[in-house]
Amino acid sequence: MNWIEAHKEGVTLLLHCQPGAKVSRVVGEHGERLKISLNAPAVDNKANEVLIAWLSDRLSVPRKQIELLSGHTSRQKRVLVRGVDVDVTRVMLNPPL
Repeated sequence: MNWIEAHKEGVTLLLHCQPGAKVSRVVGEHGERLKISLNAPAVDNKANEVLIAWLSDRLSVPRKQIELLSGHTSRQKRVLVRGVDVDVTRVMLNPPL
C-alpha cells in the first residue's frame, strides 16, 4: 500500500479521485494511489470540498487538519492529514478487496 506515507505532522495520502459518483466511497487501489469516488461535480472546487469533508468524517478529524497539497484541478491528489497515525488511517480507509 504505497498510497499512504508517514509525515512529521500526520500522514500523506496519494489519491485518485473520481467526481460525479452517486456516493463518496473508497473504490479500491488505482496503481500506487487509493481511488475514491466523490458525489460532487468537478466544477468550482466542489469535488475538493467534498473530498475534505468526507476525509474529515471518515477519519474523525476537523477539516482544518486536512490540507490539499497538490492536484487542485487534477484527479491525482496529494493530501496531508494532520494528527493521525499511519496504521489507524490505513484501517479507516481500507480499500475493498
